[in-house]
Amino acid sequence: MIQTENLTKRFGKVTAVEGLNLDIHEGEVFGFLGPNGAGKTTTVRILTCLIGPTGGKATVAGFIVGRQDTDIRRNVGVLTETPGMYDNLSAEYNLRIFAELYEVGDAAGQVEKYLKILGLFDRRLDPAGTFSKGMKQKLAIARALLHEPKIIFLDEPTAGLDPEAAHLVRDFIAELKKEGRTIFLCTHNLDEADRLCDRIGVFKTHLLVVDTPSNLRRSVFGRKAVFHLRVADEKMAQAFRPLAFVREVRVVDNKLLVTLEEPEVHNPELVRVLVGLGADVQFVGELRHSLEDVYLQLVQNV
Repeated sequence: MIQTENLTKRFGKVTAVEGLNLDIHEGEVFGFLGPNGAGKTTTVRILTCLIGPTGGKATVAGFIVGRQDTDIRRNVGVLTETPGMYDNLSAEYNLRIFAELYEVGDAAGQVEKYLKILGLFDRRLDPAGTFSKGMKQKLAIARALLHEPKIIFLDEPTAGLDPEAAHLVRDFIAELKKEGRTIFLCTHNLDEADRLCDRIGVFKTHLLVVDTPSNLRRSVFGRKAVFHLRVADEKMAQAFRPLAFVREVRVVDNKLLVTLEEPEVHNPELVRVLVGLGADVQFVGELRHSLEDVYLQLVQNV
């Protein structure tokens, strides 16, 4: 649904996006992560035909950026980081304007549908300027979806929302995925990205890595089995180190932290070694690094 080839954008001497290559599949939630100023929003603006690239090429929904921009705009919905509304107009009228611009068939029905889904129907006649930041964000999400686009670009969709509203938006994104929509999600909420995204691209002017959240954890940190023992000592760690599938062993309090591939396959053998040494194995678990740990490791090493 979205492909880029060496996509580049420069502003004078400043390179905002450099040689970006992406292939985002239909029905995928793709997370685009990076620090402020990394070029994420610039990338979204190029892919939604708000600005043109300096070099490279891109296609969105089968249409070529820079040649078929009107077709692309008909097939995408966009939530910008700072969505603007007509503050003096009602929420309902704001949406009616954009429904007509998108030539939505049943404009009134679509407006009512999304006002209800996002919990704004009771405030539909109130001026948008009286809304809280979170309510404005939900109104902007409704605006992005009125024309039922195939591809949705969401730039910080839960920014400024209280926990209950943020939960509603995350559930809504999951429902959009079930409908087969393709979602390009820029977010600083790494827990949100971890729960929602099929794949994640970590970006800092150029693309550092693209993979599933679980594969990113594995490639950056490996997998760590944790053996909780009544008493752990260095002798037990030494017994593990000659094994070919063990990459690292550490003793922490009364636990052995073992870095290895495929714990499901090799943990039984490690338990047998410990029992042979007279260890009392209380239970075995796996240390799961957060996506935040992975992200920080990647961007700080650039």
